[in-house]
Amino acid sequence: MIRLPSSHAAITAPLVASSTTFPGIPIGRSLLDGRPFHLSPVRASAAVLPSTNSLALGGLGSGKSTTAKARIRREILDHDHQAVVIDSFGEHNTGGEWAPLVRSLGGRVIEAGTFTLNPCSSMFPPEVKEQLVRSLIAAVEPAALSPQATHALQHALNHPKATSLNGLVDALVSPEDGRWPAASLAEWGVGTAIALSRYTEGSLRGLFDGQDASLPETDLPILSFDFSRLDRNSPAIPSLMAAISCWAEHVWLRQSTAVHRHLVLEEAWQILLSPATAELIQRLLKYSRRAALSLDVVMHTLSDLGDGKAQDLARLCEIAHIGRLGPEEAAIVGSLLGLPAWAVERIPSLDPGQAVWKVGPDYVDIIQTLLSEDEARLTDTSTRRRAAQQAVTDAAETIAVIEEEPTETERARASDIDLCDGDRPDTMPIDETPLVEQEAADDWDWEMPPNVIDGRHHDVIRAASEGRCDEAAQLAAIGERQDITAHGINSDEAALWLSTRAKVAELCGSPDQAAQLRATVTRMGKDVEWWQQEPASNTTAAPAWADPSQPPTAGSPDAGEVPSQPNRRAWPYVAVIAGLALVATGVWQKGDDDQERHERQAKAAAYQGRAGADLHIDGVHADVVARWSRDKRRVVLQLNAPFEANSKLLRMDASGRSAKSIREDGWFPQSPEIALPVKDPLADVTVRVAVGGKTWKEGMAPHSRTVRLSPTGIAYDAETGEKLPSNL
Repeated sequence: MIRLPSSHAAITAPLVASSTTFPGIPIGRSLLDGRPFHLSPVRASAAVLPSTNSLALGGLGSGKSTTAKARIRREILDHDHQAVVIDSFGEHNTGGEWAPLVRSLGGRVIEAGTFTLNPCSSMFPPEVKEQLVRSLIAAVEPAALSPQATHALQHALNHPKATSLNGLVDALVSPEDGRWPAASLAEWGVGTAIALSRYTEGSLRGLFDGQDASLPETDLPILSFDFSRLDRNSPAIPSLMAAISCWAEHVWLRQSTAVHRHLVLEEAWQILLSPATAELIQRLLKYSRRAALSLDVVMHTLSDLGDGKAQDLARLCEIAHIGRLGPEEAAIVGSLLGLPAWAVERIPSLDPGQAVWKVGPDYVDIIQTLLSEDEARLTDTSTRRRAAQQAVTDAAETIAVIEEEPTETERARASDIDLCDGDRPDTMPIDETPLVEQEAADDWDWEMPPNVIDGRHHDVIRAASEGRCDEAAQLAAIGERQDITAHGINSDEAALWLSTRAKVAELCGSPDQAAQLRATVTRMGKDVEWWQQEPASNTTAAPAWADPSQPPTAGSPDAGEVPSQPNRRAWPYVAVIAGLALVATGVWQKGDDDQERHERQAKAAAYQGRAGADLHIDGVHADVVARWSRDKRRVVLQLNAPFEANSKLLRMDASGRSAKSIREDGWFPQSPEIALPVKDPLADVTVRVAVGGKTWKEGMAPHSRTVRLSPTGIAYDAETGEKLPSNL
C-alpha cells in the first residue's frame, strides 16, 4: 500500500484532505463533499495550527470582506472575542464598510481626524514611545533621523513638556542642556522638529496634537478605526497605523480581559507597503499566539505588496481563504502558499462567497460562505452599486413611459383616423370586400380545426402551474386516452393533448421532454401551438387558455348558419395567392433564419456560463443557480437557502431528474444539485423549484416556481417571462 502525506493526497484527491474537521464557529459548507465547515483557529490544536493568523485574498466582489466580517461577528457573539478593525475603505456616509457591523455589536467607530491619538501618552513605555514617534517622523521625512537627530529626539522625550506632540516639538526647538550643549541639540533636532510640525501645524494637523488627545477604550467588543475618508496616498495612514499598532500591543492587549482578540487589517496592502508599519505588523504576527491575538489580513492580491518583505508576511499566516482571482494572480498565490494544482485551477472560476481555504499545512477545501439575513444586511458592501443600477432602471422606465405617451401630432393623427373610420359606412359598406378576397373565402370549403379548448386542458395547465405536476400528468393521460378512443390517434384532439403535455413538461422543468412532444406534433402535420393562433374571421375568438386565471368557455357555431357553396370561378385567383404565399413563406423563413442566427451570435457574445435567480417562496429566501462547465458539455443546477429558519424542504426538478433535501436533526437542508448534459450550450435551462417553508408540513405539496436560466446570466420566470433578480 502506498502511503502519502495529506498534502500530497490533497493534490491527487481533494476529498481526502477535506475529511478533516475543525472546532469553532460555522462558516459555510464544503463544495467538495457538502459537509458543514467550522473553524475557530484559537480552538484548534497547536499541532495543527501553530498560529491563528489569517489572510483573505480576492478580487472585487469575490466576498472576501463579507466572509471576514461574518467570522468576526460570530466569534464575538458566540465566544466573547474582541476585535479592532483598521477600516481603509467604505461607501457609507456614516463610516467605513465595517461601520454597520461595528455599531450593531455595540462597538465604536473612530474616524480619522475626529479622534486624537496621543503618541506621547504616559501609558506607553519609554522605548515604545520613542519607536512610535520615530515611525511618525519616518512616514513624512524618512531622511530626517540621522544619529544626531535621534539623540536630540531622545533628549526631548525626557523633557517634562513632552506629554503631547506639541510639547515634544517645543522641547526639540528649545532644548535644555544635557550631555551635549543646548545649542548643539537644537541644531541636531531641526529636521526632526520640522517633520513633526507636519502633525501640529501642517496638513496632518488634528491626528495626534489635539487638546484632548487620549487613547481609545479597551473594553468594547469591537472598535473600528475608519481611514476611509483619508487619501490613500497620504502619509497619515502609515502614521496612524503605527500609533494604533503600538496602542494595540502595549495598551489594548494588556488591559483587555477577552479570551482572544482579533486585529483586522482591511485593504492591508497600503498599510503593509510602509516599511515602518510592516515592521510593527511583523512583530505582532510573530508573537500573536503568546499575546492571544489573531491578525486577520484582508486584501485584493499579493501583487499589491510588491516583491519585498511585505509579501513574506503572507507566509506567516497559517490560514488563508482565496476568492476569485485572475489566472496569473492565482498562480502567484498558489506558489507562495503551496496550494495544490486543482485548487489553483478553480480560483479563477469561483463565484461570490466561494473561496479556496488552506488551514494549516495540509487542509485544502473549497468553501461556500453562508450568511443569515442579518449578516447579509450588515456585511453588504455594494449598496452604492445597486443604487446606481436602480437609478438606471428607474430612468429607463421613466423614458419608456414618456415614449409611450402620444404627442400632440400623434393625437391629431389618431383623431383623423377615427374620423375616417367613422365615415367608412357612408363610403364603403363593410360587407363589400374586394372580389378576390371574397371569392377566395367562398372557395375555402374544408373544415377549420377547433379553436376553443375545453376545460380539461385548462385544468391540466392550472395544476402544472401550481406545482402539482403528478396530478397534471395523470389528468392529461386520462384526457388523451378519452380523445384517442373517440376521435382517433391522428386526430386534432389527440394532437392537442400532445401539445398540452408539452406545456406541462415545460412548466415542470423538463424542456427536453417538451421538445420531443412538440416534434411529434409537427411530424403529425399539425401546428404545435395552433390553439394560440389568430382565429379566422368567421370563428369564435380563442381564449388565452394558457393563463390559469381565465378559464375557457366552449363555443359553437350559430344553429341557423348555412355553409355557402364553393365558387369554382375563383380558382385562378386562389392559385395566384397560393404562389405568392409560397414566395412569402420562403422570404419569411429566410428572415427568421437570419434573425435566429443574429440572436445566437448575440447570445454567444453575452455568454457568461452561469445564471441565478433570487426567489422568495413560502417565507424562505432561496436562490437557484446554474453553472455551465468550461467545456460547455454539462450544467449543474443548485438550490441554496442558507441559514433560513423557515426552510424545511428544498427540491428541484429539471429534464426528468430530481434532487431534494430535508431538514434533519435541526440542521438546515443541504443544497440539492442536479447535473445535466448539454446539447446546445446556448440553450436556456428550465427548472422547477419547490420549497417547503413556513406553511409546509410533511405530506403537503410544497410551493413552487418554474425558472428559466440563460447562460448569458439572466433568469426568467418560465410562466410569465418576467426577468428575475439575481445576486450573481
